[in-house]
Amino acid sequence: MEHGSYADNSNATFSLTDEDHTLANAVRFSLNQDPRVSFCGYSIPHPSDNRVNIRVQTTGAPAREVLKDACQDLMMMCQHVRSTLDVAVADFKLRTPPKEDEDTDMK
Repeated sequence: MEHGSYADNSNATFSLTDEDHTLANAVRFSLNQDPRVSFCGYSIPHPSDNRVNIRVQTTGAPAREVLKDACQDLMMMCQHVRSTLDVAVADFKLRTPPKEDEDTDMK
C-alpha cells in the first residue's frame, strides 16, 4: 500500500505487510545506492505487527518507480549471491573426495 500526495509523487511511504527488518533493511540499502534518493528509511510501527513502512523521498523522480528499481536491483544482487554460492559449492564438491560412512566400517 502506498501513502503519499497526488500532487507530489516524489515523496511517499509504502506499507509492506508480512515483512520485517530482513527485507526492509535490504531495500533501504538498495535505495541508498540510488542517486535519485534524497532520503529513505523504514519503521516497524509495533513489534507485534508484521508490517514495515518504507519512506522514500527523491530528488524529483517518482518514488514508486525508484522503489521498484531498488527492488529489482536487490533481486539482481540476490541472484548474483545465489549463483556465486552455487559455483562455490560445486567447486567444493569436485575438490573434496566423498567420505565413506563410518558406521559401515564397524559392522
